Amino acid sequence: MNRLTPAQLAAWLADPQRQPPLLLDVREEWEYEHVCLPDAHNVPLAELPALIGRADPGQPVVCICHHGMRSLQAMRFLMHHGFEQVYDLIGGIDAWALQQEPGMTRY
Repeated sequence: MNRLTPAQLAAWLADPQRQPPLLLDVREEWEYEHVCLPDAHNVPLAELPALIGRADPGQPVVCICHHGMRSLQAMRFLMHHGFEQVYDLIGGIDAWALQQEPGMTRY
């Protein structure tokens, strides 16, 4: 299973030698507007099917939600539709806030 801890994602984002992933935030728009990672793209889970055909299935994708449940569903959905490098952020934006950015807004 392709799951990343917040520390692993932070290391990836800081590594200029690695292809940057598409940060795909699958939370609802109001959640995304409340707090999000820089450069994350908001596509709520219910709207994820519209992404198929628009996104590059060869680009790495990291799915993000609040605590990790919706992002796990999104990861499985994308893998089922031919995306090869899809990852789930374990613990979601909440774990990121706790472990990587303690000053980040939480809800």
